[in-house]
Amino acid sequence: QVQLVESGGGLVQAGGSLRLSCATSGSIFSRNDMAWYRQAPGKQRELVARIFSSGNTDYTDSVKGRFIISRDNARNTAYLQMNSLKPEDTAVYYCNAKWIGVFDAWGQGTQVTVSS
Repeated sequence: QVQLVESGGGLVQAGGSLRLSCATSGSIFSRNDMAWYRQAPGKQRELVARIFSSGNTDYTDSVKGRFIISRDNARNTAYLQMNSLKPEDTAVYYCNAKWIGVFDAWGQGTQVTVSS
């Protein structure tokens, strides 16, 4: 069973930084495509960034140049470095691990709150 545990959320002032971590178990991590999603109150969950097993990455337009997704295959962990945070980044952030055709797993979420 694939398990994901997020950490690193919290309260930060606008302009500040946070780093989210997603520790995984129960899978061959290097084969997973990893992603971060977020869901703000009253809004749909949206894809923030993803990093494929190849190492390629992509980002939603609103975070390009501010957020960096990375992975450490030796530690079975994915990261989301969030810089220049804005109040509109406030949301619950979820980690997702996917191996197409095998599994699609989610973490429990971590709250990020950016004050103005």
